[in-house]
Amino acid sequence: MREVSAAQITEAVKTLFIKANLELPEDVEQALHTARKSEQDPRAENTLSLLEKNLILAREKQIPICQDTGAACVFAEVGQDVHITGDFEEAINEGVRQGYGEGYLRKSIAADPIRRGNTGDNTPAFITTHLVPGDRIRLTAFPKGCGSENMSRLAMLKPADGIEGVKKFVLDTVRSAGANPCPPVILGIGIGGTFDKVAYLAKKALLRPLTERNTDPFYAALEDELFKSINELGIGPQGFGGDTTCLGLAIETLPTHVAGLPVAVNVSCHVTRRATVEL
Repeated sequence: MREVSAAQITEAVKTLFIKANLELPEDVEQALHTARKSEQDPRAENTLSLLEKNLILAREKQIPICQDTGAACVFAEVGQDVHITGDFEEAINEGVRQGYGEGYLRKSIAADPIRRGNTGDNTPAFITTHLVPGDRIRLTAFPKGCGSENMSRLAMLKPADGIEGVKKFVLDTVRSAGANPCPPVILGIGIGGTFDKVAYLAKKALLRPLTERNTDPFYAALEDELFKSINELGIGPQGFGGDTTCLGLAIETLPTHVAGLPVAVNVSCHVTRRATVEL
C-alpha cells in the first residue's frame, strides 16, 4: 500500500490551477494556430491572430489567459492501492484556495446559487473521483469559465430521434449560442447514460486532447462530420464570421435505457484549460 499525503495533493492542485490559467495546453494552442493559418476571411484571421498574441503574452508575463479563471473542476483517478493520509476533498479545496490566492486568480464562486455572496477563495472545488487499479493518483485541474458553460445544453431525446436528432441538437446548440461563448469553441458531447451521467460525459469529453479521435470508428466519423458542419455555420471567431467556429470536439458515450437517448453538449471557448499531474 503506497501512501500519498494530503499535503502532496494540496501542493499539486495549487500548482495545476496556476499553470492551467496561465498556459494553454499544447494541443489547443496548436489547433488555434492551424485555424489561423487556414482561415480565409481576413477579419476572422486577424481575430485569431489577436487570440494567439494573447496566449503568448499570458505565458510570457505569467498572467491569466482570461479574466474568468473559472470554477475549479477537478478530475481525480485514485489508485486502489493508495492510502491517502488526511482528508482528500479538503486537501483539494485547500489547493484551490492557495492556488487562487497565490496566483492572483479571480474568485468567482457564489456561496449560494440564489442568495449569491462570494466564498472568497474559489472553493468549493467541483470534484469527480474514480477508483482505478494501481498505486498512483492522477489529478486534472480544469478551470471552467461560465460564459461558455452558460451556453451548454442537455436534452432527453427519444430513441426514434436517432443520430439525426443528435446532430440537430448539437448544431442547434452552437447556432443558438452564437458569439456568446467566445468562439472558436471546443465541444464536449455526451451521448447515453442517464440524466446526470450524460452531463458528466460531456465535461469528461473536454479533457481529451484535440489530436485524439474516438476509438470507435462510428463515433470518430460522427466527430468529423459534426466538426465540419459546425464550421460551416459561419459564426466565426468572436462571432465576426469566417471559417473557424469550432477548434475541435469530442464525443463520449455510455449504454443507456432502451427508452432513452440522453445528449449533452458542454460548450467551452478557445481557452479550454487543463493541466494534469500523477502522484
